[in-house]
Amino acid sequence: MSTRDAAAYGTAVVKPADFDAFWEDVLAQAAKIPLNAEVTPIPLRSTPEVEVFEVHYDSLDNVRVAGWYCLPRKRQEPLPAMVFYPGYVSEPGLPKAYALRGYATFGVAPRGKLRSNHQYNPGYPGLLTHNITDRNTYSYRGFYVDAWRVIDFLLERPEVDNARIGVQGGSQGGALTLLAASMRHEIAAASAQAPYLAGMIDAIELTHSYPYEEINEYLHLHPESRDKVVETLAYFDCHNFVDRIQCPIIVNIGLNDDVCPPETGYAVFERIGSANKKLYPYAGHAHDSNAYEHGAIINRFLDGILQPQPVAA
Repeated sequence: MSTRDAAAYGTAVVKPADFDAFWEDVLAQAAKIPLNAEVTPIPLRSTPEVEVFEVHYDSLDNVRVAGWYCLPRKRQEPLPAMVFYPGYVSEPGLPKAYALRGYATFGVAPRGKLRSNHQYNPGYPGLLTHNITDRNTYSYRGFYVDAWRVIDFLLERPEVDNARIGVQGGSQGGALTLLAASMRHEIAAASAQAPYLAGMIDAIELTHSYPYEEINEYLHLHPESRDKVVETLAYFDCHNFVDRIQCPIIVNIGLNDDVCPPETGYAVFERIGSANKKLYPYAGHAHDSNAYEHGAIINRFLDGILQPQPVAA
């Protein structure tokens, strides 16, 4: 870990001149693809309090991706919605707990997760470096779009209040939270924990933990590709997206994190465009970023925006 002042470290990330044009083209391609959403009840995963559904929808490159959708059985519609973005793992969790609290919830499984890996499977490890020298085929190009299209699914659901959609996640899920809040202004509130994919070119110098170590391993085998790797990563780094964020957002980081170094957390937080943002740095905590105690802060923050209490008469 770096012994420098984490808050003062900054970043070496540079925004490409054609960054906006690149993503406008990607989004234009995605807009031409109908969701073709399919919602299937899953009685085995459901409970007397929560209905669970498996959702499938179409995305870039003809990949059909999936996710878990949960609804409280006793509900007063329209409902606020909560999207849970996954970490660098092969399968997301079932977000039943927030459904019990009155939310329509979606556990996102972008390409490469278990229900789409027969179509696309770079693996874990593997996702971070798959086609890393070509921005047009790099793994996260489609992965990001898969995550963003969940918002389109929710906007089509009659039981969801389109003005009350929140997003949250940790690590890779923290990155996807930042990215979704950047690109989808329908999102009303966001909470990003220990965000990954932020300051990637900085992180590979600051830590040798996985997943970032995948990049160092790739460069060890292909040192001649370093410039192309740096160029590609710049199109996918959270730093170059987050100035677009407009919604209220909170971010928490661990000051002893050797997976997503705190230097990168501070730097990306500074770039967030929202006027309503707050950073929670936790001394003595690593990649957990004090999730156990911070969870209550997340709940209060998101509930305060998405489930405001009625004003007494």
